[in-house]
Amino acid sequence: MPAPVLLVLRADPPPRLGRLTGRAEIRYADEDGLAAQLPHADALLAWDFTSDAVRNAWPGEGPRPRWVHTASAGVDRLLCPELIASDTVVTNARGIFEGPIAEYVAGLVLAMAKDLPGTLELQRQRRWRHREGLRVAGSRATVVGAGPIGRAVATTLRALGVTVAVTGRTARPGVHGPEQLDRLLTRADWVICAAPLTDATRGMFDARLFGLMQPSARFINVGRGQLVVEDDLVAAVSNRWLAGAALDVFDREPLGPDSPLWDVPGVIVSPHMSGDTVGWRDRLGAQFVDLYELWAAGKPLPNVVDKKRGYVPMHD
Repeated sequence: MPAPVLLVLRADPPPRLGRLTGRAEIRYADEDGLAAQLPHADALLAWDFTSDAVRNAWPGEGPRPRWVHTASAGVDRLLCPELIASDTVVTNARGIFEGPIAEYVAGLVLAMAKDLPGTLELQRQRRWRHREGLRVAGSRATVVGAGPIGRAVATTLRALGVTVAVTGRTARPGVHGPEQLDRLLTRADWVICAAPLTDATRGMFDARLFGLMQPSARFINVGRGQLVVEDDLVAAVSNRWLAGAALDVFDREPLGPDSPLWDVPGVIVSPHMSGDTVGWRDRLGAQFVDLYELWAAGKPLPNVVDKKRGYVPMHD
């Protein structure tokens, strides 16, 4: 029996798949060649998770892979109506990014509370100017998104003494439903967006939601850039309706040099790096190989995405 054909949507550096030698026929495709190779693949690894190539190529003619894995937490760059309606199983990289992103959010909270950006700027100017920082312990945070990343963020912030409320798609123990979001935003010192990008969440953080927040509140986005109406955020911070914001994701990436977000006082911009720590690509590759071994043996896969919802459901 021939080995399954594993198609990899290439990105540099490529994944380390040496453990699959002799157990899979590994082929590589770039964005332009993906459509032609899809009908011949049993499984697809979307290693280039920043590409829309899978979503664009999937509706074509011929058979399609039985399994698609994306080396990312979000699956919005993959899903199209044809893939959603198919029998193809989709999995994601749940388990790789949660801890690093939670650490990054905690770092941003501490940096903004203690005005570390201001300290570094004053040091650059060789100016000695005493200020008072904020106490993080005892403050309140609302985390929007009750998946693994949102829950890891909540756990890490609680360790700093922050009172945390988590909101999700549905209410359940420890998670508030969407009908509670407005009330929670009015009380929060920190609002952290860690929601998946779906039709229901696209553009959810707009002028209305920013208007509900306290003038002393700060907004952090580690979810998806398209969750935020960026012009509304610029207006909110520029007019001091919010005390500040920290953004690691953007509507268009990389963020263009002409974006006003670069220059808004009180806004921290980082290049979609909150989950990327030394060795992260090796961990992604090892995770995929482990999943491949389960798939090839006909065993159930973890991290299976509910394609209609657009994320991996939580079962606890």
